[in-house]
Amino acid sequence: MQLRPEQLESHLEKALAPIYLLSGDEPLQLMEAADAVRAAARVQGVEDREVFNVDKGFDWEQLSAAAESLSLFARRRLLELRMPTGKPGAHGSKVLQAYARRPAEDTVLLIETGRLDASDRKTAWCKALESAGVLVQVWPLDLAGTQGWMQRRMRRHGLQPTADALRLLSERVEGNLLAATQEIDKLVLLSGPGPVDADAVLSAVADSARFGVFDLVDAALAGETARAVRVLQGLRDEGIEAVLVLWALAREIRSLHRMAEQVEANKPVQQILSGVRPQRRQPIVRQALRRHGEMGLGRLLASCARVDRAIKGRHPGNPWDELLDLTLNLAGTRVVPDHSPLTGTP
Repeated sequence: MQLRPEQLESHLEKALAPIYLLSGDEPLQLMEAADAVRAAARVQGVEDREVFNVDKGFDWEQLSAAAESLSLFARRRLLELRMPTGKPGAHGSKVLQAYARRPAEDTVLLIETGRLDASDRKTAWCKALESAGVLVQVWPLDLAGTQGWMQRRMRRHGLQPTADALRLLSERVEGNLLAATQEIDKLVLLSGPGPVDADAVLSAVADSARFGVFDLVDAALAGETARAVRVLQGLRDEGIEAVLVLWALAREIRSLHRMAEQVEANKPVQQILSGVRPQRRQPIVRQALRRHGEMGLGRLLASCARVDRAIKGRHPGNPWDELLDLTLNLAGTRVVPDHSPLTGTP
């Protein structure tokens, strides 16, 4: 059975499953999901706990032996298997499948692992564990997901944020749920339960947003110029290499150019967009295709080459100013030749 992170709490109020497989690369959600399983286990009389850390030399027979042995000190047990890579190997896969076929009596197996991609989900060990227990996958949240997560979190603390306050807070801590938790705790301490407006957020919250290069790409595709510039500035401030930012933008522009060629060949747009993944990105890709024709995207590719030369010192321009031009053009904003450069130094 698969559950979303927000469904886990209500599930745990009922009977415990014999196996929980928690996967993902968003640390706070993963940590809190594991904590919730442990807390529910304690409530239901699970007192004995044994932890296994899977590294290169891990002996999988330890798990098999623990499953077959009886606890000397408690009637029910919690076995925790921490597997950062999500790759148990051939022997580990066999052990996990065998456990899934016959879960240990009066025992809960909690497995924490890194992000499982589509191929991992199709492996025999993963399917066996999901069939015998519960799979919870956690993902980094986009801006909309961050707003929903924060609204639920704030309400649990008795805070009643206005729409403007919630939007502002989410933007300022986007991509960093650990910082978001700290800021919510700060708001509770400063103002106590009750209404929270944008002014309260502005006075209490530090700008803790952490961005990735794909946040920049999606903002530019959606034509969100102000946000795209803010993300680009954040990437520079955090020390992200200019070449990595260029790689992400150029990769997307090349993909758009290929799609535009298909549009020019009268291939149905919906058929072209069907290959865009994840599916939720299709609307912003459609926007970008409407904004830039094949020729326009060709010019953007030429701009990518200019940025590349600037990064390599073969063009006199500042690489980050060139990236700003490229980002603005991709977002559909005409670049004025004497635009202000990004602030700060790389």
